[in-house]
Amino acid sequence: MQPIPFTNLIHWIFQEFEKNRSIFGIPEENFFLKKSKKTLNIFGEKLAIPLGPAAGPHTQLAQNIIAAYLTGGRFFELKTVQILDELEIQKPCIFAEDEGYNTEWSTELTVNQAFEEYLKAWFLVHILHKIFHLSPFEKPQIIFNMSVGYDLKGIQSSKIDTFIENMKNASKSKIFSEYKSILLKKIQNYRPTETDFEQYIQSISPQISNSVTLSTMHGCPPDEIEKICEYLIKEKNLHTFVKLNPTLLGYEAVKNILQKMNFHDIKLKQETFSNDLQLLDAIRIIKKLQIFSQKNNKQFGIKLSNTLPVVNSEKLLPSEEMYMSGKSLFPLTINLASKISSEFDGKIQISYSGGANFQNIKNIFEIGISPITLVTDLLKPGGYLRLKQLSKILDSEIGLNFENKIDIRKLEKYSKSVTENSNFFKPESKYWKESFSQKELPLFDCTKAPCIENCPIHQDIPEYINAIENNEFERALEIILEKNPLPHITGYICDHKCQLHCTRNFYENSLLIRDLKRIAAEKGFKSVLKNLDLNKKKINKKIAIIGAGPSGLSAGYFLAKKGFDVTILDKKDKPGGTVQSVIPNFRIPQNAIENDIKIIEKIGVKFQFGVDENFSIQKLKNQGYEYIYLAIGAGKSRQLKLKDANQKIYDALKFLEHFKNRRKSINLGKKVAIIGGGNSAIDSARAILRTNGVEKVYIVYRRTKKYMPADFEELDVAIAEGIIFKELLFPTSFSNGILKCQKMKLGKLDKSGRKKPIPISDKFDEILIDSVVSAMGEMVDKKILSQNNIEIDSNKFETNIRNVFVGGDALRGPSTVVQAIADGKKVAEIIFRKEKMNPIENTFSYSQNIQNIISSHGDIKPKVDNLNSPDKIEKEANRCLECNLICNRCVDVCPNRANIAIKNISHDPQLNWGTQIFTNRFNNIYQIIHIDGMCNECGNCETFCP
Repeated sequence: MQPIPFTNLIHWIFQEFEKNRSIFGIPEENFFLKKSKKTLNIFGEKLAIPLGPAAGPHTQLAQNIIAAYLTGGRFFELKTVQILDELEIQKPCIFAEDEGYNTEWSTELTVNQAFEEYLKAWFLVHILHKIFHLSPFEKPQIIFNMSVGYDLKGIQSSKIDTFIENMKNASKSKIFSEYKSILLKKIQNYRPTETDFEQYIQSISPQISNSVTLSTMHGCPPDEIEKICEYLIKEKNLHTFVKLNPTLLGYEAVKNILQKMNFHDIKLKQETFSNDLQLLDAIRIIKKLQIFSQKNNKQFGIKLSNTLPVVNSEKLLPSEEMYMSGKSLFPLTINLASKISSEFDGKIQISYSGGANFQNIKNIFEIGISPITLVTDLLKPGGYLRLKQLSKILDSEIGLNFENKIDIRKLEKYSKSVTENSNFFKPESKYWKESFSQKELPLFDCTKAPCIENCPIHQDIPEYINAIENNEFERALEIILEKNPLPHITGYICDHKCQLHCTRNFYENSLLIRDLKRIAAEKGFKSVLKNLDLNKKKINKKIAIIGAGPSGLSAGYFLAKKGFDVTILDKKDKPGGTVQSVIPNFRIPQNAIENDIKIIEKIGVKFQFGVDENFSIQKLKNQGYEYIYLAIGAGKSRQLKLKDANQKIYDALKFLEHFKNRRKSINLGKKVAIIGGGNSAIDSARAILRTNGVEKVYIVYRRTKKYMPADFEELDVAIAEGIIFKELLFPTSFSNGILKCQKMKLGKLDKSGRKKPIPISDKFDEILIDSVVSAMGEMVDKKILSQNNIEIDSNKFETNIRNVFVGGDALRGPSTVVQAIADGKKVAEIIFRKEKMNPIENTFSYSQNIQNIISSHGDIKPKVDNLNSPDKIEKEANRCLECNLICNRCVDVCPNRANIAIKNISHDPQLNWGTQIFTNRFNNIYQIIHIDGMCNECGNCETFCP
């Protein structure tokens, strides 16, 4: 990592702004403009906004500080310096996918380089304030807060002492006047018509910092901490914060909070707590230092909190131990703040950094805690741009009943509420996790929107959401129907992998894509059905599809749309398969199923119901069917085997079918246990809760909720409805109203990507129940296949019999509705190829749709300013970040600005790049260039690149 020379830095800023109206990738429209004249006083200085980046990657280089300033940062806790300034840090050193982890210590620059970076930033922040008038004040009203560590001997060394003195008065250094003269010269080049810059530059104070935050190593002795603070206050004449560790809460308290809030994977070591500063010692030190600082006319406060050392059990980073931060640190830090401030009756200054973000920053500030700094939130997509929204919040709060004292009652109440508020919990059900594209990536235009990439049918999600945003519901439904013939059904029960991978998850929560699809289907249905474009050209080829479930319906739709003569045969009396006969109406209304069937019938598909299961493939061929698709589904339940089972065990699928048709005749008793963790188990549990006489419903599962295969939303609804979950239990016997279960524990990850359940010997639990429902999963009844001598190769759709295909559940086992749709579409495409026909094509122009979006927006720009969820679903479409047009995650999350977005490149045929990649849509799309010299290999861009 190489610091940019001051001359080059100035050149970069002015050239980039002249060409792109941005600075280090921050667009001009995202510069934070402070309009109010309200300020806070700290360290004898006025502070415009009590917010900024904490000591970490965002305050290591000049360009980082500048990017933070432009987006609203005004309090900069500079990255820690120490006497050992040539440490080798294993890389990658940051992992911030959800809560944050790092293994970095102090700045990766030498101490002298660090000073130079801070001096560059100091000058340039003043200049940018002057040029862009970012506040109503003559000067930017910022504070640079030094951070030093880690022991007294090192801090007293000549190297660190020189750094401190230069930061106190930079004119003592040789480069202060050199940088000033460079700046004067360059300003004349870039702003030749403006005459007042020379006087302004001459007036920039050489006093960069008069304050320091002491960062000590975990385990630093109390007396050492006290001596360092006294030295910094008295000998160095600095306002001083001392950074304290969350270990002050104690091992049991920290463990209990993390467990309660579902951070189960965070592993602690008890010795970390016993070897660290204890709370009583911390209180004693703070009291003494408060008195000491008052005698020396200096402010003293505490910084809460440092990171928490945890065991690197998942090997997220290349070290045995790592430091935790972000959302998991928030409940610990806010409770520690409450504990300490109550000891001082609120008369203590707390500088806060521990999971501050959009959800909590207003509460923290209203309590009387400031300044507030953050790191982990800035390491996620949106990056520095997140500061702007937070700065707006705090700017509006400055001066509102704010006293220079912490409201301990309000803080106590809030800290308790945090540990009860599920918004701050790690989701208990199967939580969102990014997965990477498995495709080989081209050099340019390397990704599609993650929602498209992870959808089995690759639905054009951003396109139809854009249509919804413009109230074009008919257009939205037309786009959906290009790849999905069941928009109503999937609008209710799709497992929406798209939402699990939605970029909005990094901000607050996923875009409600499934709900938007349902709205498009409902509002666009009548006009689309009326105007549905039927293929006038008929192809004289008959196709039989066995099974009227989602896969069969999908294949029928696409084949009939091309003009084939398609008949779907089913043993039931209605189309829809499991969706029609098993899934309860409280999950999907009957009219939603019927509306999708109307679309398929309108396109020309015919149906035959009540077909004998023992049909013959040869007989169908004799009837003139040239292609046959077996989409028979998985309608056979796995059997639950229990010892001593002298009471009835019900089958989940049969129960659900019975519930849907003859609900009042069901009698299961008062207490019922469902065995399993899939959607059938959840559906059964919710259905049983709605039957007469049932009082308690248990779901017994051998893993934890987190690893259940059921849709996470259905799981959350079941919890809200009162279903009782019995985790880590495996039923062994059922006799005389007692379900005996083996207790389990989780081991290492298995092939499914879940932790393997392992029996705990001689540990059992007993549940008093009246009946058991088995939902252990479904299987395909292969009787039809065997009696027709059909052999299946799981790697292809065509069977051993020519022109006979199998897909959906019959091919891959029980799967989702949308996966079944995808298989039906793929089988249709295979038939098209056999008939030498064009594959399924979008009738809407993808590039034209992008041009429409560009023309409505004026340009393609990141949409990250609105970082909260709307109250009404009608406004939900506006939250789409349009990742099909712009990704730039690697740009957002790089603290050093080493990944740069380039747009509007004209293709030069002389370069012989092999293809006209920069034509049509591509000349409006950002491409990324990586500047290796600015990169410190932290690994953050790799974490977030889809």
